[in-house]
Order: sequence, then C-alpha cells, then structure tokens
Amino acid sequence: MIGNDLLDIQRTLRNHGLLISFSGRLTQAIIEELGAAVKKYLELEESPKSDIFNIFSIFIEQTQNVKNYCASKEGTDAYDLVSNSCIITIGKTEGGGNYICSGNLVENKEIQSLITKIDSIIPLDKTALKKLYKETLKKEITEQTNGAGLGLIDMARKANEPLAYSVAKVDEHYSFFTLKTIV
Repeated sequence: MIGNDLLDIQRTLRNHGLLISFSGRLTQAIIEELGAAVKKYLELEESPKSDIFNIFSIFIEQTQNVKNYCASKEGTDAYDLVSNSCIITIGKTEGGGNYICSGNLVENKEIQSLITKIDSIIPLDKTALKKLYKETLKKEITEQTNGAGLGLIDMARKANEPLAYSVAKVDEHYSFFTLKTIV
C-alpha cells in the first residue's frame, strides 16, 4: 500500500473527522500508549480539562471493555478471530464535539444481553444515570460481580448525547458490535 491508496485512506479518515484510530489486538500496553497519545493530542488542541478527562475516561472504558471481552474468549476457538477484530477511534463531530467509537466481533449468543443493558441506559437523564450508577455500584460490591454494566453507565453519565450502538451480523456465529459515545 503506497501512494494513492494511503492518501485515499487519509482523506476518508479526515472526511469522518477521525483523529486517532487503532485496529487490531488490544493489549494493556497498547491501551496505555494510546491513552497517553490521546491525552497529549487533546492537550495540544487546548481542549477544556473536563473534556480531556471525559474523553480519556471513555476511551479507557471502551478499550478495556473490548480487551476484557477478548480475554474472556481465551482458550476457545473464537479467541484469535475476536481478538483481531478490535477497533477504536476518536474523532470530531460536525458540531465540534468529540466521539469515541469502539467495535469488535461478539458471539451472536451474547449480543442480546449487551443490547438489553445499553437499551436500559439510553433513555435515562443525568439524574437517573447518577442514581442507577450508585445502585449498581452498591449491588456489585455486595455481589462481587465483574462490574459489567457499571462502565456503560459511567460512559453515559459523561456523554453529551445518549450512547449509540450498531450490530452488523457477520455470519451465524458472530456479529460486529459498535459503540459510540459523544462528548
């Protein structure tokens, strides 16, 4: 890939407002390096500190969610396929805000549970999200769960718009799940 191919990719990224994009297997080291790059980029852009904090927090939450899902597949036939399907992007919206978008393959048998969690969060206002966050935090501490759902609530609390997602069926076993948060 040289010359016009790379230029075409750059134009496409610019047209979609993409500032940062990573595609491939996520590791803790990659997440940390990308997180540092995101922070530095936003500081150089002189973004407000509250925006930097929210974008960085949501970026970390989304990448950790994807990495943890992939880790849950370790030792299965799905591991390599799912782990290599990861993508995370940060960009500018047409209105001047920022978005954080992540995606990865998810087994079809697990999609409905994820959609149900997000659909229960989307209609909530900031007050209801705060209340749900506190209730979930108490419940998860007493039940010793893995924290599933708390991060989604926290992202929704920091977002300027409701969480958005899409599911694209790939085949009878997998769908590509995308989550978008706007700050």
